Amino acid sequence: MDKLAVILPIYKNDKVPYVRLSLDSILHQTYKGENKLIIGVDGPVGNDLAACLKEYEQKANVFIQWFPENRGLAIVLNDLLDICFKEGYEYIARMDADDISTPDRFEKQMAYLQIHPEIDVVGGAIEEIDENSESRDKVIVYPKGPKECYEFFSRRNPHAHPAVLFRKSFFEKLENPNANLNPKVRLTYKSEDRRWYRPEYRQNQDTMLWLDGMSKGTNHANIPDVILRFRFTNSLFKKRRNGWTFANKQLADRKMINKALGYGFGATIFGYMMFIMLVSPAWVKKIVYKLFR
Repeated sequence: MDKLAVILPIYKNDKVPYVRLSLDSILHQTYKGENKLIIGVDGPVGNDLAACLKEYEQKANVFIQWFPENRGLAIVLNDLLDICFKEGYEYIARMDADDISTPDRFEKQMAYLQIHPEIDVVGGAIEEIDENSESRDKVIVYPKGPKECYEFFSRRNPHAHPAVLFRKSFFEKLENPNANLNPKVRLTYKSEDRRWYRPEYRQNQDTMLWLDGMSKGTNHANIPDVILRFRFTNSLFKKRRNGWTFANKQLADRKMINKALGYGFGATIFGYMMFIMLVSPAWVKKIVYKLFR
């Protein structure tokens, strides 16, 4: 069986009960191949969370890298990927500290990649859960194959980031300058400053990863099965993605994506619609989310 690593970042605001549910869901998978959970702790954490992590650190297939300073998600993910590649992992999965993977997630995703050797990254459907880990009665199914993922990205991300499983080939394509299908994308960053995830992005690291990947010819897919229970709380509407600064940045990024990947006028219009939604009150966001997510 192939070697699989799961990278999972944690920082001080992560809640111990959620962390336990997340870690246990990874450690009790039906996938029978060699697998390892690699956790990156982004700076100091509280005593309760530290004690929880040290308990899991005693397990044979868990490795924790304790970073002394908080540097942001993108940098931690890059460092965890470095560890994976140095240890020879060909498959790398993402996971977040407040979500729950289904027991057969990796078994299904690995089986899909074995059947589809041309696919570089595979995600899957997600079910939203609330603060109490109860279902919100909302399942989100992402586009099926490379063509559908490309078309879907003209409006929204083609994957739920914590639900994806990469081949190493995804990141090898990012590193290959000869694979760049659009030279304009290369001008948006210096590769030596970025590695795989763009460190200048404190949010939306995944969006930029999909842009950089598709610009280098990566193939994307999703399985229709629910493989992740995604924690989505009402507080997110108030705390996340608010304000003119964030909305302007989102619009600028969307224009960059549309230009780089050749999306048409309709994608630009959708970008402006998203801008209006982002600067709207929380109750408007809830309505739009229910209608279009």
